[in-house]
Amino acid sequence: MMHKKMLLVAASIILNLVLIIHVLYNNSTTWNPSWTNRAAKEAEDVASVSCSGHGRAYVDGLGILDGNKPPCECNNCYTGKDCSFLLPDCHAAANSGDPLFLEPFWMQKAEGSAVVESGWHRMSYHFYEDGSYVSAELERIIRKLHNVVGNAVTDNRFVIFGTGATQLIAASVHALSQTNAASPSRLVSAIPYYNVYREQTEFFNYANLRFEGDASAWKKSEHNDNATRVIEIVTSPNNPDGKLKRAVLEGPNIKSIHDYAYYWPHFTPITHPADEDVSLFSLTKTTGHAGSRFGWALVKDEAVYERMKRYLTLSSMGVSRDTQLRVLQLLKVVVGDGGEGIFHFGYETMKKRWEVLNKIFSMSMRFSLETIEPEYCNYFKKRRDFTPSYAWVKCERLEDANCYEIFRAAKIKGREGKVFGSEERLVRLSLIRTQDDFDQLIHMLKKLVSQEVVRPDSI
Repeated sequence: MMHKKMLLVAASIILNLVLIIHVLYNNSTTWNPSWTNRAAKEAEDVASVSCSGHGRAYVDGLGILDGNKPPCECNNCYTGKDCSFLLPDCHAAANSGDPLFLEPFWMQKAEGSAVVESGWHRMSYHFYEDGSYVSAELERIIRKLHNVVGNAVTDNRFVIFGTGATQLIAASVHALSQTNAASPSRLVSAIPYYNVYREQTEFFNYANLRFEGDASAWKKSEHNDNATRVIEIVTSPNNPDGKLKRAVLEGPNIKSIHDYAYYWPHFTPITHPADEDVSLFSLTKTTGHAGSRFGWALVKDEAVYERMKRYLTLSSMGVSRDTQLRVLQLLKVVVGDGGEGIFHFGYETMKKRWEVLNKIFSMSMRFSLETIEPEYCNYFKKRRDFTPSYAWVKCERLEDANCYEIFRAAKIKGREGKVFGSEERLVRLSLIRTQDDFDQLIHMLKKLVSQEVVRPDSI
């Protein structure tokens, strides 16, 4: 009898210990999976706000700290609490390269692209004990992405991340500049060139670098002495005209940076895998996520890679770990179906926009569009048209010397040709913003072209 009592006491003690350990363990080191419920509900509640299809509500919208629901943030030309009111005769926004045309695709991929992270996710400066700022898994999927698309060689290349291609431009220019030379290195790019190249160089006022403008002009210049270090930035497809470009300069004193931000099937035939010393890419024009500020470079030479890495370490200590997590999730969606979803969606959207645009300008003798002959695309396995991000428009009349002002007077906000090193007779119009933006642009273009009396079939 005594033996049974002792066994019962022992069993009771063991059971209590198990229960105590279970409670303590649950309270200190584990949690119920429902800890994600609040974040998920909050995100889904906000995503369900339609804003009449002409705007978006966001989890970080104004007023949430006061317990209010995030308000609708309306697209250009729309207003009202639910963005249902179209402002009459509103200016068309065609200046910035905000790639919001891809937003509907990501709304279709809400589940696959969503990210929920814990409050203690990647709190360290570094990923690993070696002090890396780079997610190895993200690097892997970037290499896979290029292999799927066929737009860049990644074998025997170093991969480095930056806060958008803008930071990588600065890092690569720094890495290729001569620091102890008697005269500064020269930076050039063929006209029309992306205006940030000039603006960035002039703003930072580098002691060892000077912006010299047009690469073709430098080639013919008396200063082209085959001794001065020259860095040429080659943008392909080019911003603003969408053409595939090759380097203009060559020689032992020439270094090149290839900006391939737009070299994706949305915008151009993929004619060959890029195989350059320094190639820059941007998430902005790949998936449309400009706000994530993420880009990467493929670098052939280890010394150049190390100098770029040093620049990025001192300027920002790498790219946000939260950003890298989001990019990883987005690219998992992209490569999950071999790019079929996003690149077909992007290409078809841009193709339709260009068809509408070409029809309008075909009825005009006052304005002309830059045209590019179709080429075979290795990704789509067919000959296809170019569908650039921007329309590079020329004002043909002699009296229309400033094309930007002509369009501004017609309530179309483009970007001046002169900022690209070109003549003022040219203007760049962005085609990659929201559908509302594109519709407003088309509306205003029709009004502008209809003012011409050139032929019976004028619109």
